[in-house]
Amino acid sequence: MEITVAIIITALTLIAGEITKLTKLDNKYIPLQNLIIAVLASIICIVFKVQEMSVLETIVTCIFGTMSAGGIADLRKIKEGK
Repeated sequence: MEITVAIIITALTLIAGEITKLTKLDNKYIPLQNLIIAVLASIICIVFKVQEMSVLETIVTCIFGTMSAGGIADLRKIKEGK
């Protein structure tokens, strides 16, 4: 079974999101949290050579993935009217 960058990003984002809900951190820190997740995901993917990508491609993919997750969550809140 092949582990992909998307699975690693999803898992880390899910864990961090649950921690954020438990601690009641202010929403203004979510982009910083996503950036930290991207760094952690990049390190994991580079160390374990998850996919055949260069270091730069891995970092950009992880940053794009985590920031997209935050944007999608914000869109969902707007749609719900919160």
